[in-house]
Amino acid sequence: MSQPMPGKATICIVNYKTLDFTRLCLRSIRKFTDYPYEMLVVDNDSNDDSTAYLRSLKWIRLIERPHPSGQPRGSFDQSAALDLGLKNCDNEFFVAMHTDAFVQHPGWLTELVSHFKNDPKIACVGSGKIELTPRWLQLLKKYTDYKALLRSISSAPQQREQLRYYNRTICCLYRTEVLRKEGLSFLMGNSEGFTAGQKLYYELLDRGYQTVELHPSVMGRYIAHIAHATQVINPQEFKLRAKTNRKFTRLADKILSSPVIQGIISDDSLDS
Repeated sequence: MSQPMPGKATICIVNYKTLDFTRLCLRSIRKFTDYPYEMLVVDNDSNDDSTAYLRSLKWIRLIERPHPSGQPRGSFDQSAALDLGLKNCDNEFFVAMHTDAFVQHPGWLTELVSHFKNDPKIACVGSGKIELTPRWLQLLKKYTDYKALLRSISSAPQQREQLRYYNRTICCLYRTEVLRKEGLSFLMGNSEGFTAGQKLYYELLDRGYQTVELHPSVMGRYIAHIAHATQVINPQEFKLRAKTNRKFTRLADKILSSPVIQGIISDDSLDS
């Protein structure tokens, strides 16, 4: 396999029946990205209007991934699709991004790539959950989460492992060559309950690589994230708690009504 092209990124999103959010995500990337990039979309066998929309776009590279019979949806499909995207990445950086994450800051990718500082030991730049709640409320939630406390004192190694911080694939940048050299996969740990890229991140740390962990408020300047869009839009396939659905609605109303996002939604030229 040839060496990745320096100074360029592959931005990879995974679509599954989220037409409106996928369109907004792609348009926002096209509007605000000045760093050299290729847009790669992996469709997880949607077979709906979102697939037809993606096929109509000339500026993206679309990979249609059939869903293997008998395999689960959700995290497995997301992870497998990111692995397929990584396999097809020819550039220095691989950017994993969710379709319910929207760019809202000019020059976002240039600024995020700058955190690598041309240091080959830095393998990943990202953040945890992108919270819109105030800092004090985040801390209150963290220190009153008794379930997390019980897991942290658990004697089960897997439960303790799953509590470790990791950069999430909401918007996360990886050094392509490192992931290939180490043979890492977004599917690692999936059968044990780890989410896409979680075990991969731990492996990077455990193998001596450095990562940049941006505070959510920093990543939030570049990216607006609603969360759980695929599950909420497809309730016949995914079950969520009523509390999660309510949170989704509140965030969607807040983010989608912003002037920046409204401007992207109304700009059809970003498709052509």
